[in-house]
Amino acid sequence: MKLSNKSSFLKKMNISLDLAVEAHDLLRGESGQEIAGVIMKKEELQEATVTAIQIINAKGEKELGRPKGNYITIDAPDIKENNYQQHNKIVAVLARHLAGLFNFKEDTSFLIVGLGNWQATPDALGPKVVEKIMVTRHLFHYTPEEIEGKMRQVSAISPGVLGLTGIETAEVIRGLVEHVRPDYVIAIDALAAGALDRIGTTIQLADTGINPGSGIGNHRKGLNEETLGCKVIAIGVPTVVNAAIIAHKTIEELFEQMESEPSLAKIYQQENEQVLMNVMQKALSPYEGSLMVTPKEVDELIERSAKIIAAAINQSIHSGIDSHNFETYLH
Repeated sequence: MKLSNKSSFLKKMNISLDLAVEAHDLLRGESGQEIAGVIMKKEELQEATVTAIQIINAKGEKELGRPKGNYITIDAPDIKENNYQQHNKIVAVLARHLAGLFNFKEDTSFLIVGLGNWQATPDALGPKVVEKIMVTRHLFHYTPEEIEGKMRQVSAISPGVLGLTGIETAEVIRGLVEHVRPDYVIAIDALAAGALDRIGTTIQLADTGINPGSGIGNHRKGLNEETLGCKVIAIGVPTVVNAAIIAHKTIEELFEQMESEPSLAKIYQQENEQVLMNVMQKALSPYEGSLMVTPKEVDELIERSAKIIAAAINQSIHSGIDSHNFETYLH
């Protein structure tokens, strides 16, 4: 038994879904039909499930509540495991799909932006990725003889968050873009999941840019082609889930148990659903739906996710460099 209209519950609790695949599945599940203006394709691999969602028109934008473009979700539970060989396979999948979002030229340049707060572990994904990026812009300018194979100009920065710097992230990045003039900005950020099993196991790519902090209710200036003047690729991994979603799932599980226990089913009547919603809101009221939950091993999840994302970025951009030689160029 499901609670009716979960989307209205999320809206009432002011919860947004960062993952396009979750928004798509929720809307399609409630409507029972395909979504107009949206194309979805799924690929089942041994190491991952890849779901590609393309929003093709204004109708699709309105239905899913996000800009027209491509959203690629890679679900790989083995990210959580300490399995180097499986991680390499996931890196290859991620690198292939990431490269597919670029229109490569010989002199294509990149600015890698690690969004988030390095002092808060669940929000430290972006800075952790930047630590492992192979930056090369300085080599092109100062030591071109050090350049090997098909390397491209890459610069990277972790700009911090508004609470630490007093400066809007979009303002920092816009100033850098005006000076460095990259062809692409790749922005990495931690996301909020709509389900516990997605924490640390899912990677989302999007060619539509990113809104820093959107998953935890911060709606500030986005990083996209309109604001920066260049293409923006967003990479994100869910590291937290809203406590209200956990409460909602708990009640759903209770209802499912009621279906198999007639004595329990008598307790529930459909008209009591609003009462249960009110109970959840009251329990969460001290934080008004802003309480976020993360697992205690989040530091390990962040580290593994960062290694996978950084390796995929390095491999997709510097295709002429052997994967075993990347560490030679790490800053």
